Amino acid sequence: MSCNTPCASHGPDAMWTWRSTLGKLLLVCAGFCSSLLALPWGLAHANVQPSEQVSSVLEGATWAGSSRLRFFGLDVYDANLWTAPDFRSSAFERYPLVLELTYLRGLSGNAIAERSLKEMRRSAVLQAEQETRWLAAMQQIFPDVRSGDKLVGLHTPGTGARFWLNGQARGAIEDTDFSRLFFGIWLSPNTSEPKLRAALLQRAAP
Repeated sequence: MSCNTPCASHGPDAMWTWRSTLGKLLLVCAGFCSSLLALPWGLAHANVQPSEQVSSVLEGATWAGSSRLRFFGLDVYDANLWTAPDFRSSAFERYPLVLELTYLRGLSGNAIAERSLKEMRRSAVLQAEQETRWLAAMQQIFPDVRSGDKLVGLHTPGTGARFWLNGQARGAIEDTDFSRLFFGIWLSPNTSEPKLRAALLQRAAP
């Protein structure tokens, strides 16, 4: 009786050859898959174009990079950074920019505001009056979000920050220190997520 698949009747040498070949194929496949996983998140978005909203608030909007925030293995949001053509990442606060966050899970607005304030403390020592005022403003602007909601923030040097949720204006905080520290959550060298920062700035000039 003939055997079309490796079997014991082929003998130990044939079985060893088959297993060796299979092992090599698995190694090649594993290496290929690993290389795909290692590709920058933004590479798949290399031709991404700004939305109508981004284009309307940031002239000449240029895509700088994208990233996904994960926390203890849970997907939190996808981020896109849009910058002015002359943007320099080493002095991000001097240039207008737009940050888009597309949430992948539900979060409370109060939690977003409180976490934002905590992250802002990484780049500056805040006064109690600042913290109270900024937290209250963020709690008013940031609503509870659900999966699929998109929060857009605009940083305007010398003015402050403006925010939209799903295209609807949420409000502004006209405080340059606030805007610098808020967007510094993602763009400052002091960020708690350096890999996310690098991905957002992957196409930006240093």
